[in-house]
Amino acid sequence: MPERPTETPTPAAIDQAPRQRFGAAVSAGVSEKGEFTLRAGKDVLLDVLGFLKTELGFNVLNDMIGLDHHPGPGETGKRFSVLYQLYRFPGGPRVRVGVNVAEDESLPTITGLYKSADWAEREIFDMFGIRFEGHPDLRRIYLPEDFDGHPLRKDFPLQGK
Repeated sequence: MPERPTETPTPAAIDQAPRQRFGAAVSAGVSEKGEFTLRAGKDVLLDVLGFLKTELGFNVLNDMIGLDHHPGPGETGKRFSVLYQLYRFPGGPRVRVGVNVAEDESLPTITGLYKSADWAEREIFDMFGIRFEGHPDLRRIYLPEDFDGHPLRKDFPLQGK
C-alpha cells in the first residue's frame, strides 16, 4: 500500500488536481462550509476516488448519500445522485464527490477502495434501487428480499404498498 501524502492538500489542489488528471470528466468544485464538492462522471468514478485516496490522502469514506431528483430528472437529466463524502484523517479537509446515475444505470462498487462502502452501498440499493456493479454481496439490508419497491424514492406511496 502506498504511503499517504504527508502534506495536507490546499483547496486549490483539491479543485485543480483531479480536473488536471481527468479533464472534463470532473467538473469544477465548489467550497462551502469547509467541504469541497466535485462532480465526476460515472465512467471515471473509481479512478477519481482512487486518485483522491492515494494522491491526496483522503483515506476515509465518511458517508455515502443517495438522492432522488424525482419528479423530474436532476440538472443532468438523470434521476439519482450518489454523494461520496471523504475525509483526510487525522484533522484534514473533507471532500464530497457527486455522481449522477439514471434509473436504469448502475455504478461501480468502491468496496475495493473503501471497505466501509459495503453497507452504505447496500443501504442505497435497498432504499433507492441503485445497483453497484461488482459489489460482493448486494442484497437488501433493512427490508425483506421480497419487499416490493424502494421506500426512499419520491414516487413510493406514502401509505406504503
